[in-house]
Amino acid sequence: MGKFDGVLFYSDYDDTLYNSAHTVSHENHAAIRYFQQNGGRFSVATGRAHRTFTPQIEKERLVLTAPVVLSNGAALYDYGEDRYLRRTFLDGDAPERLAQLCRAFPDLAFEAYHDDDIYVHNPNAVTMNHLKLVGGTQILCPIEEMPTPWNKVIMEQDEPYLKEVQAHLLQHWGDRCEVIFSNHVLLELTAKGSHKGAMVAAAAQLLHVAPQNLYCMGDNQNDIPMLALSAIPFAPANCAQEVKDWGARVLGSCDEHAVAQAIEILDSIY
Repeated sequence: MGKFDGVLFYSDYDDTLYNSAHTVSHENHAAIRYFQQNGGRFSVATGRAHRTFTPQIEKERLVLTAPVVLSNGAALYDYGEDRYLRRTFLDGDAPERLAQLCRAFPDLAFEAYHDDDIYVHNPNAVTMNHLKLVGGTQILCPIEEMPTPWNKVIMEQDEPYLKEVQAHLLQHWGDRCEVIFSNHVLLELTAKGSHKGAMVAAAAQLLHVAPQNLYCMGDNQNDIPMLALSAIPFAPANCAQEVKDWGARVLGSCDEHAVAQAIEILDSIY
């Protein structure tokens, strides 16, 4: 029996577990290993898709002992069994709606995720920086030629522009989708009810984890739905102001091994 038996910890990846040097620190690795060796289950809830997150497992030597939440909550993937446990998709008319949106907001860029491919419309500097970070196959083509279904869409521009886009989408499509920032220049679109909180809850149910033994850490608005489930909602010091205002327990930054600090707190509780 381990002191963390029955305890489940989900961390956001970029700017939380993954630091600004684009690596997972030795300190975080050591803390996760200690947590797992003592019975805890650790995994990641990320906006990255299967193809863009999978290389990180080998690169960073990640050992994940619970299903991974992918695509900002639009997928739950078991790497042990190499299969999706759950997946959601935007409605079939998503391309038509995105075409309408881009006519209303002609400077908008977006990435549409279909299977393991990324289809790109009107790429800008934000798009290119994001694709360089996450990798994956990138296909530039007209919206009407992009295959469906789409697992998610990432829209890219500066923050004031994206806030207008968000308001427009919530007004005209808010009953059919989630529209949430994953950082200040990335606005993500998934099916209604598809967010990190819903998929973390599904994973906890599958693993028979009691609510008081579920912990989450994240840095941005798209993490708040899972932080709302956490017995202690942890955030790194570099988190968005919205996360601080929401009431997360702020620890050191992602460059100060915030995940290791959270596990140290759990070590004092159990």
